[in-house]
Amino acid sequence: MQERFVENLRAPSSGNRLVLEDAEVGSDGEIKQGRLVDASGNVSYEIVNHIPRFVPNSAYTSSFGEQWNRYRRTQLDRFNGTTLSRDRFYSGTGWSRDELRGQRILEAGCGAGRFTEVMLEAGAEVYSADYSTAVDACWANNGPNKSLCLVQADLYKLPYPLEFFDKVFCYGVLQHTPDVKGAFMSLVPYLKPGGKIAIDVYRKMPWTSRWTSKYWYRPLTKRLPRSLVHQILAWYIPWWIPIDNFFQRIPVARQIVPAVVPCWNYSGQLPVSREQIKIWAILDTFDALTPAYDSPQSADTVQSWFEEAGLAAIEVHAGGNGIIANARKA
Repeated sequence: MQERFVENLRAPSSGNRLVLEDAEVGSDGEIKQGRLVDASGNVSYEIVNHIPRFVPNSAYTSSFGEQWNRYRRTQLDRFNGTTLSRDRFYSGTGWSRDELRGQRILEAGCGAGRFTEVMLEAGAEVYSADYSTAVDACWANNGPNKSLCLVQADLYKLPYPLEFFDKVFCYGVLQHTPDVKGAFMSLVPYLKPGGKIAIDVYRKMPWTSRWTSKYWYRPLTKRLPRSLVHQILAWYIPWWIPIDNFFQRIPVARQIVPAVVPCWNYSGQLPVSREQIKIWAILDTFDALTPAYDSPQSADTVQSWFEEAGLAAIEVHAGGNGIIANARKA
């Protein structure tokens, strides 16, 4: 993290300013190690491997830390040779590249940094936060960068001043929190008046589809050792994909089989190699089966959150991971 970002951080518990102590700072202004101390002197937060740690551990998000550090390059455009992340970001948010230049953006939940990369390339100043150790994968992919402030922090208690950001972006995160509505509501106060917010969330769907098979297994898989779940997926998915592709050509089977056997198979959907299809399938199936929380929502429910938050120019529709919602703070 750049030393200049310290003045923009706040203690999550008190909202007080923070003071940098015992810091190891490089010639480029990058803080490698150190400690951030609450102005009251009662609380301190360690900076470890360039990243301020505002939480003692990754708690309910530990499965994401494991998956993004294992597959940290899989979904980043510059490593997979596609524009999938860039296209999803701009089509979902409705924002333009020119619009982002010089803007201060809160990225709530960065994962391995697939969208962090997109925003940085557009010239934005990005404040990325994640509860899990995925922040280390994001740093490996996107740091050091003079426009990136990356922290490990709780979505419900972010270390920033209120009404500080021009934009708030949160994709792939809210459904995996203990209180989905509460997580969304916690983001709105950090947005400036007139600023824009963009989120997505899983959509409630029938129980007989490819994307809902996980709910049959999650009561067990989210309790199993994650190393075992990954081992099982890495074993069966590579040989199952060709079988799944075969069943996709049979009208009845294309609905029933994927609803029974969990496999996030993107054959024919992603412009990547067969080997990448296998890796992506293992990653996303692991992502579906292991999180502690997975709470899909309806479009009407999401609409009601935005209205309750007093947001304007609300747009809620199907897309992305399920439901995409955009709005502006009045």
